[in-house]
Amino acid sequence: MEHILGNNWTVTPAGGSTGEAYYAQTEGKRLFLKRNSSPFLAVLSAEGIVPKLVWTKRLENGDVITAQEWLEGRELQPEEMDYPRVAALLSKIHHSTELLDMLMRLGKHPLTPDEVLKDIKDNQTVLNQVDPHMEVSVAIDFLQQRVQDVRHDKHVVCHCDTNHNNWLLSAEDQLYLIDWDNAMVADPALDLGMLLHSYIPLDKWDDWLKEYGIVPDENLYQRMIWYAVSQSLAFIQWHQMRGEYDEAALRLRKLNRVMTREGIIE
Repeated sequence: MEHILGNNWTVTPAGGSTGEAYYAQTEGKRLFLKRNSSPFLAVLSAEGIVPKLVWTKRLENGDVITAQEWLEGRELQPEEMDYPRVAALLSKIHHSTELLDMLMRLGKHPLTPDEVLKDIKDNQTVLNQVDPHMEVSVAIDFLQQRVQDVRHDKHVVCHCDTNHNNWLLSAEDQLYLIDWDNAMVADPALDLGMLLHSYIPLDKWDDWLKEYGIVPDENLYQRMIWYAVSQSLAFIQWHQMRGEYDEAALRLRKLNRVMTREGIIE
């Protein structure tokens, strides 16, 4: 990265799952760099959803480097996820026709529950040979039984990982949602289900969804449950396939809590 910026820049890895992100700084200037970010980043920046995009450069090998503002700030704490501004920003994302048009132009087709279930079952066929879990089998049976009931014809841009550490609150009190590598076009219940089940007490769901801008009904609740279970399974499988068994075990405990609360298991 140094050869792109010049010798007077100090570049350090920023961590993350892909290992393709870096912090760069020199006197009076700081940037967040990423290799091969999606063109989607430019629209997210224009909408004020991620920190400002400063420049984009294409290298001779075809790689694309993007530079964003490196902001002073912090990630949200789990207990802060019930802030009205979180619901408001997620609503803005889900209702943005600009984001949806761009993601569709990039070739993302609407993700259906049937596709989600097929991917989970295909992955689990392999993983069961290594590390089978009874709870995972129960969860997949639940998804199979309900898949016909959760099909939905309204699709939006979904972040697909609304974990609290992807919400950045800047020193200027501006809230951003970062790390869009897994974004999909899908049922908004995909984002809502995992966020509410993970962070919002059940007795506050109606108030949170009011801030989001909708009056919930039973169908929405059932779709949120379905996607909370399916996303939990997808994360468990992802960590297992990477050999990250401690993180997979943590995700499995979260899945158990969701299924216990919803009466899927006792």
